[in-house]
Parts: sequence; C-alpha cells; structure tokens
Amino acid sequence: MVQAALRGGVADRRSVFEVFSRHLPAGRRYGVVAGTGRLLEALEGFRFGPDELEFLRAHRVVDEETVRWLSTYRFTGDIYGYQEGDCYFAGSPILVVEGTFAEAVILETLVLSVLNHDCAIASAASRMVSAAGSRPLIEMGTRRTHESAAIASARAAYLAGFAATSNLAAGRRYGIPTAGTAAHAFTLLHDSERAAFAAQVASLGPRTTLLVDTYDLAAGVRTAMEVAGGRLGAVRIDSGDLALAAAEVRALLNSLGGEHTRIIVTGDLDEHSIAALAAAPVDGYGVGTSLVTGSGAPTAALVYKMVARATGPGGPLEPVAKSSVGKPSRGGRKHGLRRLADGRATAELVVVEPRETPAGVRLDSDPPGGAVTDRPLMVRLVRNGEIVGRESLDLARARHTDSLGELPRTAVQLSRGSAAIPTEFI
Repeated sequence: MVQAALRGGVADRRSVFEVFSRHLPAGRRYGVVAGTGRLLEALEGFRFGPDELEFLRAHRVVDEETVRWLSTYRFTGDIYGYQEGDCYFAGSPILVVEGTFAEAVILETLVLSVLNHDCAIASAASRMVSAAGSRPLIEMGTRRTHESAAIASARAAYLAGFAATSNLAAGRRYGIPTAGTAAHAFTLLHDSERAAFAAQVASLGPRTTLLVDTYDLAAGVRTAMEVAGGRLGAVRIDSGDLALAAAEVRALLNSLGGEHTRIIVTGDLDEHSIAALAAAPVDGYGVGTSLVTGSGAPTAALVYKMVARATGPGGPLEPVAKSSVGKPSRGGRKHGLRRLADGRATAELVVVEPRETPAGVRLDSDPPGGAVTDRPLMVRLVRNGEIVGRESLDLARARHTDSLGELPRTAVQLSRGSAAIPTEFI
C-alpha cells in the first residue's frame, strides 16, 4: 500500500484511522483498555534499520523508492485515545491515529497486535478480580503462552487488579509485585515429603507456602505444620475438588493450631470457577491458562479503519467508510464520552465530527432526573510524533477500579448478557 501510494502521489494525504471493536466477545458486558503504554514505548523506537531494509530490498518486497522512504520513517502525526484502565464498549474509538496515509497505515499491525492482546487479557483479568472479591490473585500463566506474551499478560493482569505475578521479567520491567510457590517436582526430588518441606522452610522460613497435595492431602498438611512448627504461612492446593479440599484443609489447619495459615488454590481456574469458590475458605488464587488465553476470548476483535481523509493537499477532512456486508464502518473522526447520571454510567457517547460536543443532550438511555454529566474519555497520547501520554502502571490500575465502579452493577455479572451500557452515536 505504501509503495502504491507513493507511486500514485497520495502517500502524504492527511488521513485519520480509528481503532474500535464492532462487538464485545459473546456474553461480555465491558472491555478494558490495556497496552497503550506498551504501544507508546514500541512506537517511539519504530524504525527500519539497515538489516530490515536490506531484507526488503533483497526479497523485492518493495521497490527502491519505498526502501528510501522507509529508511527515514518516523511517525510525525498525532494520536488520541482512551486511557489505560478505562472500560470500553462496542464502537468506542479507543485509539485515533492522525497523520499522512503512509505514516499511519504502516502502524496498523503494531497497533492491533499490542491492543488486541492486552485488552483481551485485561478484560478477562477484570472479570476474575470481580469474581474473587477481596481475595488476591497471582498471575501464573507464563508456561502457557509465548515468552513475550507472558510479560505483556502479567502487565495487563496487574492493571486489571491482580495482586502479583510469578513472571520475574514482568516484575523487573514494570515493577509488578512477584510471588510464587514450589512445584510438585521439588517434592518428588526428595526422599520424602517431610524432607522437601524441611528444605524449603530452612531456606525460606516458616512463613513460606508449601504445596501439600503431591501425595495424600491430609498427611501433607500435617507434615507441613509439623515442619513449620505451627507457624506456616500458607498451603497450596492444586488438584481435586477445590471447594471440598479447602474446607477439609481449613478444618485440619485449625485443629493443628494453624488458624492464621492461609489457603491458596490453583489448577485451571477461570472467573466462573473462582466465583464458585466464593463460599469456600480460600484466601487467594493462582490463575494461569485461562488468563493468558483471555478466558475464551484471546483477542479483543479490534480493527484499524480509515474514517476520514483530506480531499487534497492541505484540504479539509471528509468522512470515509466501507459498506462491506457484515463489516460496515462509520465515517468521520470521533470523540468518546461517557454519560453519567449521579455518578453512574448510562451510555457510551460517540460523537462524530464536525458536530460540537453535545453537553446536556438527553438520550433515551438517560434515567429520569439526576445530575447528568459527560465524562471525556480521550486524551492526546502523541503530538507531532512526540510521546506526551506516558503514565505509570499504578495510575492505570487505579483508573480501572474507578471506571468499573461507575458502571451499573450488572457489569460484573458473569452470566451471559448484553453490554453494561448502550453505545450511542451522535
């Protein structure tokens, strides 16, 4: 496309691209914006070096004119978007990229690969956090995904409310608290379960977490308490009927003087199995496979579509849209607002330029009475190619708590249902 646009003299035509999802995954009531920080970091260093250019030249992917253009590539346009941690809905313009056609179109794969992955993971993680209530969750999915995706998944999960990760690379890169336990292999290495527990306690102290279900669960708990001198920090259960096992272990720990010993459960957990354990005496969860695969929705189904272009050199923008069957788009540059009544979200407003922001306009979705306000959702992330929207991961994490808190209570229900609030185009 870049080569043809250069040849046709339209590569420099001002264009606007928009990232949005036509629909949320089946049964989901909201999505979570995540990956923006990673995207900005990647964009800052997005260049074509000598090795990449030589590959393109040698394999005749593009012609020499395009190679020369790529050799000086640097995005010089503007990017606006929803802030990380905020919730989004079908049609939400979570990212708007404005620049020349060639500069903007070449970012499509970078933008979508980052946002589709991270939004999917954060959206699943948010549901798990809601299901867990006040109990903490540890992200433990590194062995179930690509090595780079594992680090990104840990970041997205922490943003959505997970307490820690077992991925040390994510802890080092993003400052996420790290936690983990020993595996069954450590117990099997030793001549007895008691010897394994003794070695771990000698190394890490009695407040460590011992994995007690390698052999017999009850015997493992008794041995763990004896080795730790009654001061054991936690036990981990990784198999069987977790609700039943947790109840039996809690009773046994209490009888052995371990009232303060916590119970951590792992083993192919997702938001539904976590919710099913709400009444069980569980103190925390370790979640792996379901988290890093988006719990059934491994992509956020985001698309990157041109919505406006200049009519000519220096000319005004005009809306453009595709009308493909089943995949239509809506032309025009857009702004996102969230309609709030007494602090509770009632609608996602998508305002299409050139209309003014419709402050105070009433919609059918508005409840009668109450103080109605429209919260702007988009900020400038890049200005003239310079990153201006950096922020800390902790700030995004806090934003998600606030954003989820303003949605209707039905938003956190795990049963199948429609979006928590409707999307209104105006």
